[in-house]
Amino acid sequence: MTDRLQTPLHKYYADLHIHIGQAENGAPVKISGSRNLTFANIAREASERKGIHLTGVIDCHAPNVQEDIKRHLDDGSMAEIEGGGIAYKNTVILLGAEIEIREGTRPEAHVLAYFPDLDTMTDFSGWMGRHMKNVNLSSQRLYAPPRELQAEIYGRAGIMIPAHVFTPHKGIYGSSARRMAELLDLGKISAVELGLSADSEMAGYISELDSFSFLTNSDAHSLGKIGREYNELLLKAPSFAELRLALERSGGRKVTGNYGLNPRLGKYHRSFCTGCGTILDEQEIAADRCPACGHAKLVRGVFDRILDIADRARPCIPEHRPPYIYQVPLEFIPGLGQAKLQRLLERFGTEMNILHQAGEEAIAAEVGTELARSIVMAREGRLQLIAGGGGTYGKIDRNGESHKAARLQD
Repeated sequence: MTDRLQTPLHKYYADLHIHIGQAENGAPVKISGSRNLTFANIAREASERKGIHLTGVIDCHAPNVQEDIKRHLDDGSMAEIEGGGIAYKNTVILLGAEIEIREGTRPEAHVLAYFPDLDTMTDFSGWMGRHMKNVNLSSQRLYAPPRELQAEIYGRAGIMIPAHVFTPHKGIYGSSARRMAELLDLGKISAVELGLSADSEMAGYISELDSFSFLTNSDAHSLGKIGREYNELLLKAPSFAELRLALERSGGRKVTGNYGLNPRLGKYHRSFCTGCGTILDEQEIAADRCPACGHAKLVRGVFDRILDIADRARPCIPEHRPPYIYQVPLEFIPGLGQAKLQRLLERFGTEMNILHQAGEEAIAAEVGTELARSIVMAREGRLQLIAGGGGTYGKIDRNGESHKAARLQD
């Protein structure tokens, strides 16, 4: 009997980009992260409220965080598992690091590295500490060539994933290069993280990406942001080894769905004028100056950057690419404050249940017909969106609905 018949494959949800704000001793890790983003709190939030089965914590290179992990392993509240990862209740946590790379005079870019166990991560941190000013902090500059970093990661049986590749702030395509091959060995990349302002169709303009599995992750800087973007994976069980197989599309494992923000809601979707703050939408796509104030300093948005570096006239979606499913987080829906959200959570259990399963009448019974209609419209792709840009998230247009999904080509 084959291994696949012995152990059936099941679908699991994964969010693989979550920051730690501080270690449990109070030492800072991600300066811009919430202080309650500790290793233990992330595990509890992912398992008990969000329902995320595979969670990537990408500041586990910090020695202070490693001490926290050791403590939880020693007290038995968590355990390392076969196949790699740390189990807490119904969630497996993968140990990761976000690293800033730079090649010559090019702008910086971020990459993610993951390892199967704490000993390997600790060994990797020792190497990084010799090439980094402060290994205790998140997303620090590595003073070593990017390809050397790749060799160190894969030499330890790790995996590397370029992070939020299209964003103008530390994305490889967004700020550093027109092609990843200019910076990295493409044979030592396990997947590509799209980021909050891009989707699979947008990435389809670049042929270099055709062979890679795509990931959509939250890049959470607070507990509430965990799961705002996530992935559906087909695995035997959540683990580092199974994730590797899914990214390779091997043995039946694969990414079966990317759940993410509509790119219009991303904060770097459109170009942005630094002079007056105007976000340039589709009609100003070719603008060299701001149509509102004439200022020439424009921050190029993700969509505009993709069109600039595209090597195709139209996007191409490979057959192996899973569907990209737009998810509008509840925090974007006008009028849904914390009190009403808590009422919905008490009634339906999780945010995913509210967004995808709860009936309109049942929602209306808790928070009224107007909010219930907005939630259902978000589920059906009928909300009109106002594009984000320049570091400001997009938002829902209060004035009406769109009778078609707000796709970029519409």
